Amino acid sequence: MTPTFDDIESAAKQIVGAAHKTPVATSRTINARTGAEVFFKCENLQRAGAFKFRGAYNALSRFTPDERRRGVVTFSSGNHAQAIALAGQVLGIPRVIVMPSDAPEVKRIATEGYGGEVILYDRDKEDREAIGKRLASERGLTLVPPYDHPHIIAGQGTATRELIEEVGALDLLFVPCGGGGLLSGSAIAANAMEANCKVIGVEPAAGDDGARSFRTKTLQTVNNPKTVADGARTPSLGSLTFPLVLQYVADMVTVDDPTLLKTMFYLWERLKLVVEPTGALGAAAALAGTTPIRGLRVGVILSGGNVDLTQMPAWIQYR
Repeated sequence: MTPTFDDIESAAKQIVGAAHKTPVATSRTINARTGAEVFFKCENLQRAGAFKFRGAYNALSRFTPDERRRGVVTFSSGNHAQAIALAGQVLGIPRVIVMPSDAPEVKRIATEGYGGEVILYDRDKEDREAIGKRLASERGLTLVPPYDHPHIIAGQGTATRELIEEVGALDLLFVPCGGGGLLSGSAIAANAMEANCKVIGVEPAAGDDGARSFRTKTLQTVNNPKTVADGARTPSLGSLTFPLVLQYVADMVTVDDPTLLKTMFYLWERLKLVVEPTGALGAAAALAGTTPIRGLRVGVILSGGNVDLTQMPAWIQYR
């Protein structure tokens, strides 16, 4: 099933009272620096610290009574893991989460704290999807992947729906991209609500599979890219998200890790918003000038705020 704006509207109703309606932040300093009106959608302040809760709750809340009893399994490097763990806790659904052994500790601890059963794997040697499918088969669990699922995509699209409802027409919207769930959901919403708004997907330079896929119109992959944007280390866009990106997204750009970290610290210091590296991808592209924004109304999704503070000694040099 390919999700539509009707599905995003349905998801918006489904998550009311469960997900936060996150605030929109602005900065006169940033507007003066860029010559644009920039609106930051603060999904770092969403439940479980990222936009992922929207899709997770939308998907799990639609389970049948039998599916709820048997439980859910997913695989994730962190934010989707936490979201499924928390949504399942709220809904009383058992949940098993397959996480890479090198996932940020803060995300693993939070996932366990929400009551998720965490199963670790070696991302250099093992296939997380294969593990998830095996567990689903062995335990009778329902597999809900982190991005390539219609209810996940529709849930993520509610963030952009809220943003445009609150601030009005946008000329550009910058959206972080890993597997493309947030990007495709955002692009569906923007296209339906504000047809002149161009949606720009943003990836880390080391994990540019989506940008290459967009340019070649052929699905490209990347193997375990080394980047501080751990939420965007996905191997490729999905079978659902790739065609949606091609249909609705205007452009795909990349930013390197030093630019990403510099932007992250700038957001911390200027907007007083704790954003993780992946969450700062859209802001980094907007502020670094990958796409001209002067004179325009610009939306930026700050997708998450689950920072691994143990990495700070290595990151601080880029401040």
